[in-house]
Amino acid sequence: MWGIIPAAGSGSRIQPLAFSKELLPVGSKVENGRLRPKAVCEYLVERMVRAGVTKICFVISSTKSDILSYFGQGNDSVHFSYTIQSNPCGLCDSIFRALPLINKDEQVLVGLPDTIWFPEKALCELPDDIFSLLLFPVKKPEFYDAVELNDDLSVKKIMVKHVQKHTNLIWGAFKLNGKILQKLYKLWCLKGKRDEYFGTLINTYIESGENVFGISAGSKYVDVGTVNGYYESVQLLKDSHENITSDKEDYQEQYS
Repeated sequence: MWGIIPAAGSGSRIQPLAFSKELLPVGSKVENGRLRPKAVCEYLVERMVRAGVTKICFVISSTKSDILSYFGQGNDSVHFSYTIQSNPCGLCDSIFRALPLINKDEQVLVGLPDTIWFPEKALCELPDDIFSLLLFPVKKPEFYDAVELNDDLSVKKIMVKHVQKHTNLIWGAFKLNGKILQKLYKLWCLKGKRDEYFGTLINTYIESGENVFGISAGSKYVDVGTVNGYYESVQLLKDSHENITSDKEDYQEQYS
């Protein structure tokens, strides 16, 4: 199974940083007997691997070689590939940069690298071979792509950064296969590659007669791409017992 991680954005909401926003330290982990900081995008990588991903494509800009240096080629559990988005043309363009690597029958998970969410196993709830969105309840859905569902859990509409609150559910990741991803790409091309937001393209996909389903398997979701979001993520990890304090205690107990 492939994972696609679009990581070419400039991260202007949380700059200036001396490194890519996807490598922002949030929490920590013990690795090879050492306590080290944990980059925010590692949470998504771990959740993808838990769901069965064995290959991950990072879509990066030409200025983000630090991501390549950080992850390298991967390990025994997952292999990393990298492709370049030369210009910041939005999420649709970024995701489709990985398309040449993916066969039509392969399953694909897509997630956002500057987010932290729970439960960790939520991606495992997304079924194979259909286009499904992993949904999370949030307090301010107008800041995200809010999702309206029909009674059969099919998606009625995506409200992209919409000020009216018809629902508190947003999508935070999604799963499909290579064939569906190719359909989305062709539809995007027919529209002149104008869609910047993926939610807008999903609406066009639904309007063309296709089905997308929403799976409400998420419980907590934080966008770490702002300073306020960073502090929220620290609190979320503290509440979930994944923070640096608990790691440090485990480390000291094991190695003192």
